[in-house]
Amino acid sequence: MRWVDYESPSTVQEAISLLGGDRKAKMLAGGTDVLVQLRAGRGDTNLIVDVKGIPELNEMRLDPQQGLTLGAAVPCYKIYGDAEIQKAYPGLIDCASLIGGIQIQGRASIGGNLCNSAPSADAIPMLIACGVTCKIASADGTREVAAEDICTGPGQNVLRAGELLVSMHFSLPKANSGARYIRFIPRNEMDIAVAGSGVNVTLENGTFKTARIALASVAPTPLFVREAGEALTGQPVNDESIAKAAALAKAAASPITDMRGTIEYRKHLCEVLTRRALNDAVKRARGEQV
Repeated sequence: MRWVDYESPSTVQEAISLLGGDRKAKMLAGGTDVLVQLRAGRGDTNLIVDVKGIPELNEMRLDPQQGLTLGAAVPCYKIYGDAEIQKAYPGLIDCASLIGGIQIQGRASIGGNLCNSAPSADAIPMLIACGVTCKIASADGTREVAAEDICTGPGQNVLRAGELLVSMHFSLPKANSGARYIRFIPRNEMDIAVAGSGVNVTLENGTFKTARIALASVAPTPLFVREAGEALTGQPVNDESIAKAAALAKAAASPITDMRGTIEYRKHLCEVLTRRALNDAVKRARGEQV
């Protein structure tokens, strides 16, 4: 049994110092991923840095001019429990309300889901679809990285030693815009997506003004299907346009066959889920309930 030290810094700089030291440190925001991994013997760690008590990582602020700043350690239940955020960012609520059960949602965070960087992560496609910008801090200062550029491989990301994800910024939703995340799981007892689709659209005069589409669980990383969104731009809001974008999402997917599903099944799901998500996002953009 390995001895693991525990530290609970109260500032970003303290956390950076611990993460960037000589120790083999791992960050803990909610612990719903890292503790499971430690029990399974994954990773060579001798220091856990609990960032849950750092004020900047717990910020949840909706500015009527600037949009939403969401700290990396804000637990899911606080997100979907906020009426203003529910109204402004229903696509984010889709993700926050289905990551694990109610006990998990009391600890798990959207930032932790991003940093864990699993291809099946439910939050990341919506972060990509919403064009979220991530604030990363280090001893050298801060840098901003687009959500679609964070993950580099299964369980891997752009965070370097001594770097810490502080927050994520969502722009203020545009008029006539809507977002939606839908996933398919094999059964209620296995809460991991076989495939998932996150979309964000803006409508104008009966056409798609903008669209962004991202997929979960069908590539080595959550997949930004830029070409599918671009194919919708300027096109009429109808079944034909949506079907074309869904087909492009299917073509972009490069899944594997595992216990949850085959390659063929997952690619089929990409098309079905993207079509459904786009239809729901259009309804939300028109002010309709989903």
